Amino acid sequence: MTEFSKPLAAHETPIPGVVLYDLPVHGDNRGWFKENWQREKMLAVGLPDFGPVQNNISFNEKAGTTRGIHAEPWDKYVSVATGRIFGAWVDLREGPTFGAVFTAELDPSKAIFIPRGVGNAFQTLEDGTAYTYLVNDHWSADAQSQYTFLNLADETAAIAWPIPLEEAELSGKDRAHPRLADVVPMAPRKTLVLGADGQLGKALRRAYEGDASVEFAARAEFDLTDPASFENRNWKNYSTIINAAAYTAVDKAETPEGRRAAWAVNVTAVARLARVAVDHGLTLVSVSSDYVFDGSADVHDEAEGFSPLGVYGQTKAAGDAVVSVVPRHYIVRTSWVIGEGANFVRTMASLADRGVKPSVVDDQIGRLSFTEDIAAGIRHLLDTAAPYGVYNLTNDGDPQSWADIAKSVYTLSGHDASDVSGVSTEDYFRGKDAAPRPLRSALDLAKLRATGFAVEAWDRRLQAYVAGDG
Repeated sequence: MTEFSKPLAAHETPIPGVVLYDLPVHGDNRGWFKENWQREKMLAVGLPDFGPVQNNISFNEKAGTTRGIHAEPWDKYVSVATGRIFGAWVDLREGPTFGAVFTAELDPSKAIFIPRGVGNAFQTLEDGTAYTYLVNDHWSADAQSQYTFLNLADETAAIAWPIPLEEAELSGKDRAHPRLADVVPMAPRKTLVLGADGQLGKALRRAYEGDASVEFAARAEFDLTDPASFENRNWKNYSTIINAAAYTAVDKAETPEGRRAAWAVNVTAVARLARVAVDHGLTLVSVSSDYVFDGSADVHDEAEGFSPLGVYGQTKAAGDAVVSVVPRHYIVRTSWVIGEGANFVRTMASLADRGVKPSVVDDQIGRLSFTEDIAAGIRHLLDTAAPYGVYNLTNDGDPQSWADIAKSVYTLSGHDASDVSGVSTEDYFRGKDAAPRPLRSALDLAKLRATGFAVEAWDRRLQAYVAGDG
């Protein structure tokens, strides 16, 4: 008999992501009423905001009707409209909990959330049982080909069916499903890394080396400026996009041609990615820049408003504003990026080796950001499911000027730091066509540290980089 007036409550199960809910059912002599799914209240007790798009009902005439075990390529929220069921769920996803089993009896006062890849089965315990479920993808014959199945009688799962299977009503297909030893686990949705051949993209390749769930796309595989790149991909197979691509030619962005290119890559393409993320419930990771600020503050935190000085900074700020409306987003703001490829540190090391005594700007203050640490920070945010939002992500340590860093490179290269002389930004760029630069670029790292990420000091990372280990 349905229990009335239980408080709404969530109960974890042995299968990660599978959560059993008590539902308040209000009844009297006329019958009963319940809010079967109420987004605001359910989110408050921990139900994922899974974005259902289809509601299905399975009516079962007789007690003993048994269906499953089917793992589907979408999330589902299951409840009973009338009658009772014995439900059985088996984790058929890749990973350490593959084969884990949970069973429970459901009546109209209970519901359960089943993530993608967890096998779902039920047996009716009363005649005239109606089983209902919300799913966050549309059923199709093609989607059914992506199911993973397990035999209801599998000895490893050892489900104690209340009505023995030989006495139950089963379909021929369900009787023929494979045993657990022959089941191919459902692979997780993929992470797509764009800009995979850039400095950060190469670091992300190393950070995710050996992870088959991460797919890398350079411009040849995914051109951000071509709408067809967005249209010709089955986004249902992905959970996350990491956009490591950007237009970063700061000075060229001030030209008519560069301005158009910067807006196309840093804003228009990002808006398309944001649309994809919203439409398909994906997490979008976007890399931002200290250039969204004018450099008037000594240290910039995540709450500071935009104040870009030049076109590049304007496009990055506009891209950040677009990404911020994606429900599941990480904006990773960095500065003075150093990785594999041409960059300031390699230029200084080359000058030192050639005996050049350069003049280097000494009134722009900030911290280096090594791509291996940016990549590690991005992976940390995703792996730990840190709260969505903006995170500053640079290396740690005392902020320095470009001239100070150049002197460190000279010293680490075995040359005399006094070979480097300082010059103001104004004097350095006098008579040149150059974009304005923020003078102070140090980013506050407290929010990132609070997630448990240990930020490496820039000077230690620089030492290893110059020595050839970075």
